[in-house]
Amino acid sequence: MASSRKSKGQRPTEIRDYDDRDTTTMIDSSKPLAFADLGLQLPKSPPTQVISIRLPSALLNEIKAVASARDVPYQTLIKFLLAESIQRRKRRAA
Repeated sequence: MASSRKSKGQRPTEIRDYDDRDTTTMIDSSKPLAFADLGLQLPKSPPTQVISIRLPSALLNEIKAVASARDVPYQTLIKFLLAESIQRRKRRAA
């Protein structure tokens, strides 16, 4: 029975075509496009601020393991855990 699924390393034809061709001639650098020109819009995201925090290595390794099990970046998991903890504390204080 033939499988309808593609093998792991196989890429669609149109993508493989671009691997073999020079696509720089398809881009007109004198007319840069904006997302709006293409009918696209980036999702609204709240402003973020870069911070530096020191964590014990064992804790960071645990966070990374949990994040990996959930298939999310560990920094995203940290943000989620912090937000969840703050919300819980707010509910308790109210």
